[in-house]
Amino acid sequence: MYLPDFDYYAAASVEEASNLLGSLGPEAKIIAGGTDVLPMMKQGTLAPKVLISITRLNELKSITYAKEKGIVIGALATHNEVMLSPVLQGKYMSVCETAHHMANNQIRNIGTIGGNIANAVPSADFLPILIALGAKITLQNSGGSRSLPLETFFMGPRQSVIKQDEILTEIIIPENGFSGSTYHKFGLRRSGALAVVGVAVAVAMEDNLCKDVRIALGAVAPTPLRVTEAEELLKGKEITDALLEEAGRLAAAGCSPISDVRGSQEYRRDMVKVFTRRTLRKAIDNGHV
Repeated sequence: MYLPDFDYYAAASVEEASNLLGSLGPEAKIIAGGTDVLPMMKQGTLAPKVLISITRLNELKSITYAKEKGIVIGALATHNEVMLSPVLQGKYMSVCETAHHMANNQIRNIGTIGGNIANAVPSADFLPILIALGAKITLQNSGGSRSLPLETFFMGPRQSVIKQDEILTEIIIPENGFSGSTYHKFGLRRSGALAVVGVAVAVAMEDNLCKDVRIALGAVAPTPLRVTEAEELLKGKEITDALLEEAGRLAAAGCSPISDVRGSQEYRRDMVKVFTRRTLRKAIDNGHV
């Protein structure tokens, strides 16, 4: 398969990229790592007339900690840079582990965390763990920027609230008081598989008492989602196996999976139940974020 013809621009700043997007309209597409955009173009499911590269924007590649904000991840940080970041390893190992289990090493070297989010694919691995950790994102255009909770970004498969001239520039994980977090996914291969089901959990525990919890699911609805009914069940209670079993049941009831070549609707619901229980137990037991 060959790429269709397209024009190419290499933006020197966020403002230039935004202005190009605004002036060229819907036929223009941002490209960074290209691990999602280029295969879709080859398959004929995406046909932009213009690609605007933002790979030269080094200011969007850093991963830093700011006391007043939390951890700030530049949208152009690659999966391997996320995986190996000392800042993230010290605060949110669950995010590093999520990156480690994505795709293969070649893809992780060029795929970006911003692309994983902005493409709004329901099975994207970073989405559940970042939502569970209460992450926010920054969208920027030539007129300024706006911040919003990541969980409000998605409108449907490959659909989001991002405007034509906006660029996702950073992901912020705020200080949140969680004592443990983790992400588990089930795929059809041991390595590099798309998630059939993904479950992320972040908890704040005091001895065996659950003070706070967030549970986010991926690949089992048109958008990633939190299962608040299961969260409310656990808050303020001492954790028991029976309680975790019921939380898994509520999570399965709260999702809306489809049937496709990777799994039936019924199978995915069963896996949500099992993986929610397992992921909650690991997040509670590991005692670190």
